[in-house]
Amino acid sequence: MNDLIVEKAGKLKLLILDVDGVLTDGKLFFDHQGNEYKAFHARDGHGIKLLRRTGVEVAVISGRNSPSVALRMQSLGVDLVYQGYEDKRGAFNEIITRLQLDPEQTGYVGDDLLDLPLIVRAGLAIAVKDAVDEVKQYAHWTTTLPGGEGAVREVCDLIMRAQGQFQALVDGYLL
Repeated sequence: MNDLIVEKAGKLKLLILDVDGVLTDGKLFFDHQGNEYKAFHARDGHGIKLLRRTGVEVAVISGRNSPSVALRMQSLGVDLVYQGYEDKRGAFNEIITRLQLDPEQTGYVGDDLLDLPLIVRAGLAIAVKDAVDEVKQYAHWTTTLPGGEGAVREVCDLIMRAQGQFQALVDGYLL
């Protein structure tokens, strides 16, 4: 981990996540009635809860609409859920205006071309391991884990470590 990534992570007040390919492995499952199913990694969810506990806000912006995403985010206490945004810039602008943040105070995690407009705008741009090459090219950092398999937890831990919060959380579990 280079010092620039740690410095950028240390400034974050908001982490924005894509859904398909980041919080999930990107596979879409449909039953015979057209109901959609997604699998979310439990460690990603715990990382989001821990990060929020340290004062960093979390938001999701997805190009698709999915009731399972709304339910999962509700269970994690994430209120900033923007679905159906193929052009994610509008949602990004609304979130940073609402929270009164500068783009440098935001991190963004993506995996595909729809994410490029935010990858180039975020203070810390992150690609998951299995992201398309174009996203990796513009990202500041790439996770060691693929989307839906703990990549988001890896990002949350990086931010908490950079902000000096991680060890206190670990210590809290040891008491």
